[in-house]
Amino acid sequence: MPGLEDLYREIILDHYRNPRNRGELTAPPATIVEGHNPLCGDEITLHLLVKDGVVADVKTAGQGCSISQSSASMMTQAVIGRTVAEARAVIHRFKHMMSIEDHHHDEPVEAPALGDLEALQGVVKFPVRIKCAVLAWNTLSQALDEAGA
Repeated sequence: MPGLEDLYREIILDHYRNPRNRGELTAPPATIVEGHNPLCGDEITLHLLVKDGVVADVKTAGQGCSISQSSASMMTQAVIGRTVAEARAVIHRFKHMMSIEDHHHDEPVEAPALGDLEALQGVVKFPVRIKCAVLAWNTLSQALDEAGA
């Protein structure tokens, strides 16, 4: 039985205690989408600003467990400054790491390395927590759709 230290790595706790890109953006021009995980009460409000096909800024607000909040923090760092296509590739790659999306060999854009996000790989051993980890990512995907990006 793997210990919880696999799940709550120092990097995850750091993002939980010191979340990156917390706050709000003005809508419009930002697209604002709310995501919820009723299973454990995680909530996220995601503010997305896309300019000229690039994710110019992402801010998150909300509350929840350390996994959902850390994942949201890491996600903002992973996608800000990337093209929409790259951001979607990162979303896909993250979900693949979480074992909930098949890997397609015909990905049009080479997905960037996940970096810090690999710390969340241990979550896969705790299936009930996967929803916590992907909440922000599903919300970002919805925001990109709503932004017409």
